[in-house]
Amino acid sequence: MITNIPGAPSGAEHADVVVVGSGFGGSVAAYRMASAGLSVVVLERGRAYSPGSFPRSPAEMGKAFWDPVAGLYGLFDVWSFDGCDSVVSSGLGGGSLIYANVLLRKDERWFVNEEPLPRGGYENWPVTRADLDPHYDAVEKMIGVTTYPLENPAYSDTPKTRALQDAATELGLDFRLPPLAVSFAPSRDAAPGIGLPLADGPYGSLHGVQRRTCRLCGECNLGCNDGAKNSLDHTYLAAARHHGADLRTLHEVRGIRPRRGGGYAVDYSTHTPGGGPGTITCDRLVLAAGTLGTSFLLLRSRAELPGLSDRLGTRFSGNGDLLTFLLRAKDRTGSRTITGSRGPVITSAIRLADTADGTRETGRGGYIEDGGFPAFVDWLVEGADLRGELGRAARFLVDRLRAMVTGDTNMSAEFADLVGRGELSTSSLPLLGMGRDVPDGVLRLRGGRLDVEWHTETGEEYFDRVRATMGRIADVLGAEYADMPAWISKRIITVHPLGGAPMGRHPGEGVCDAYGEVFDHPGLYIADGAALPGPVGANPSLTIAALADRMCTRMLEKGPPSTRSAKATREVEFHMTMGAGLVGEPPAETRPAPMPAPGERTSLSFTEEMRGFLSLGVDDPRSGDMSARSHGDRFSFELTITIDDVNGFLAEPTHQARAAGWVDSPVCGGRRAVEQGWFNLFAPGMSPDRREMRYRLWFLDDDGEKRTLSGRKDVHHGPATRLWLDTSTLFTRLLEGHVPEGEEDKATVLGAGTLHIRPMDLAATLKSFDTEGPRGMTAVARFGKFFVGELWDVYGPG
Repeated sequence: MITNIPGAPSGAEHADVVVVGSGFGGSVAAYRMASAGLSVVVLERGRAYSPGSFPRSPAEMGKAFWDPVAGLYGLFDVWSFDGCDSVVSSGLGGGSLIYANVLLRKDERWFVNEEPLPRGGYENWPVTRADLDPHYDAVEKMIGVTTYPLENPAYSDTPKTRALQDAATELGLDFRLPPLAVSFAPSRDAAPGIGLPLADGPYGSLHGVQRRTCRLCGECNLGCNDGAKNSLDHTYLAAARHHGADLRTLHEVRGIRPRRGGGYAVDYSTHTPGGGPGTITCDRLVLAAGTLGTSFLLLRSRAELPGLSDRLGTRFSGNGDLLTFLLRAKDRTGSRTITGSRGPVITSAIRLADTADGTRETGRGGYIEDGGFPAFVDWLVEGADLRGELGRAARFLVDRLRAMVTGDTNMSAEFADLVGRGELSTSSLPLLGMGRDVPDGVLRLRGGRLDVEWHTETGEEYFDRVRATMGRIADVLGAEYADMPAWISKRIITVHPLGGAPMGRHPGEGVCDAYGEVFDHPGLYIADGAALPGPVGANPSLTIAALADRMCTRMLEKGPPSTRSAKATREVEFHMTMGAGLVGEPPAETRPAPMPAPGERTSLSFTEEMRGFLSLGVDDPRSGDMSARSHGDRFSFELTITIDDVNGFLAEPTHQARAAGWVDSPVCGGRRAVEQGWFNLFAPGMSPDRREMRYRLWFLDDDGEKRTLSGRKDVHHGPATRLWLDTSTLFTRLLEGHVPEGEEDKATVLGAGTLHIRPMDLAATLKSFDTEGPRGMTAVARFGKFFVGELWDVYGPG
C-alpha cells in the first residue's frame, strides 16, 4: 500500500518500490515486484500512447520530440554528442514503443571476460548466457515472440526479406529470421492474417482500444497504430497494473538521495497543467530511465550518493549501430525495385561471426538487418540521396555547430525542425548494422548537461567490416550503397546507447554488481542499458529485460535491504578483521547472530590483487624476485575468491575456496584468464605454529600451452611485526602443464618470483566482500573471527 508520510517534504508518499522509467528494465521490475505483493510506483516522464494515437502527419511529427524547454513533450528524444547522436524514446513503455521488435539473445561466446580494449582496460561480463537463459525464456513468454511468417501467403510478399536471403546465400553469410515481438495471428493457435482483431491479453488492456495484427505498413519505429507490436504497455505494464502498480505518466525524476533510516527519496516534477514538484520515498529504488537518463541522474545525484564507484560514466558504447541505405536495389529478376516500405521494420538478419566464436573469422561480430521505412527515417534517406530541402538540413548543421559551442546537447527541437515535410522514397532499402563495438566512451556532466566522449576510431575495424559486408550485399542486389551523411565525419546515430553505470565484480570494476545492485548503496538497483559493461552485439532489448528479471528474482530472495549501509557494515568487518573485536565483547548491534541452521548455505566472496616480478629459468622464488626486477618481468593477478559454503569452509581443515580471474605478465603473453583456480586459507603447515595460504591457478599462455601458477604465503610463529610481511608476500613458481594438487614439487619449474599486496589493494579487498544466502553479516563475522583467531594462534604470545 502507498502511504503518506506525516512531516515529509511536500507530503511525500512512501512505496515499497519506486521504478524510474518504463522501458524493458522498468516494466519487468514493476510487474515482478507488484506480482509479489509489494506496493510499486512507476514514474515515467512521457505520456501513454494508445493504438491510433501515434503521430503520422508532418505537422504531428514536427511536435513529436522531447524537449520540455521548447514546449515539446513528444515520443522521440534526440541527443547530439561529440562523436555520435542518439535517438531514444519518451512514453509509457519506453523504447518498446519505437524499437524494431527484435528479441535476439546475446550470443553465448560474446559474454566476454578479460577482453583487452584498444585504449587500455578490459571488457568483462560478470554474467553468462547460462545465467540468463531461464530469464530469456520468461521474458519471451511474457511478451510473446514469433519469427516473421515468410511462408504464409498473407505475409509472403515482402521483397526485402527475400532479397536479403538471396544475397546471404550468394555470399555464404549466416541468414536467419529473428524472433519478433509482433502479432501476425489473432491468437496463439490461429493462422496469420493481415489486420485481424486481436484479443486482449491475460491482464487486459491499458488503453481499451482494439488491437489488430500486423498490416505490413513499416511504421514500427513510429509507434504501432494497429497495436500489432507487443510493446510493454500491452504486456508487462498491463500485468503490473493488474497487480496494483501505480503507473504515473508525465512524472520526470530530477534527483535521488538516501533516506534517513534506510531507503531513498525521489524528487520529481510533473509535466501537466498545474503540476509541480513532488517527492516520494521507497525502500527499494529501481533506476530504469534508459542509458542516458539513468547515467545523467546518477551523475547529477553523485553528491547525494557518496561512495559511488569511480567507474560511473564509463563503458559507454552505441552497440555498434550503423544505418546505411541501398539505393535502387532490385530483386533477383532485376525487374522489381526493393524498398523498405512493406513489412515490419525488421524481418530478417545476417549474423557476422566474431573472433570469440572460435571460428576462422577475425574481428568483432555483429548483425546486419533489413530496415523498414518509417517516416522519420525517410527524411534522413532524402539527405542520404542528396535530395530534400537542403536549406532545412543546412540549418540543422548550423544548429549542431551552435550546440557544440553552447553545450546544448539536446537537439530534439532542431531535429523536429529538420524533418519538416517529406514524401516516402520509393527506391531505398535501409540496412541496420549493430554489433560488438568498443565500449570505451565516457559520460560526464559538462555545464550541468550530459556529455559523451566517444568516437568510432577505436572501433574503426568493426565499422569497416560491417560497411564492407553491406557493400557486398549492395553489389549482389545491383544497388548503390550510401552511408548516412554524418559518416563523412565518422559520426553515428545510435538507438542502442549502453553503459555508463556498468556492472562489475567489485567497485573497482563497475558501479553495480551482477544483479544490478549499486555497490555501497543497498536497495538501489540499475535495470536498463546503463548497467551493461559492453555491447550486446545483437539488439539489446531482450538482454536488458532478462537481466532485470534476474535482478528481481534476487531482490525478492534477499527481501528488504538492511537499514545499515553496506559501507558501515564493511567498516565493522574491517575492525573485526584487524583485531578491534578481540578486546572485550563487540557492541550488541555488531554481535554475531546465531549460526545458520544446517542446510542454509551462505557463500562469501572477495577480490584480491597482487603484483610483483617473476624470472624465467629460476627455481627459488626468493632469488627470483631480485633477478626479475632487472629484466622487467612484471607479474600480477586479480582473483575473486569464492567460498561456496562458509560453514563447510570453516569446518574443513584445508579451508579451500575457488579462485577465478586473470594473471598478467609478458612472460605469459599478457593477460590470461584463469581457467580453474584453488585457494587455501591457513591450511596446516609443517609444524603446529605454521600456516600456509596456497594459490594454484591453471591457465593457458598466448601459445595455448598449459601453465600453473603455484603460490604460497608462509605464515609462521615470530614477532607480531612480521604479520604484515608474511601475509602480504606470495612466493610463486610458474609450472609447466596443469599441475594437480600435491604434485607441484614434481613439476617442471619455468620461473619463480614474489608478489605483494599493497595497503591500498588490501583496502579494496576489504571493500569487495560480498555474500549470498541467509545471514550474510553473520557469515562475514564468523569468517573475520576465524581469520583473526588464526593469526593470534601463530603470532600471539606463547
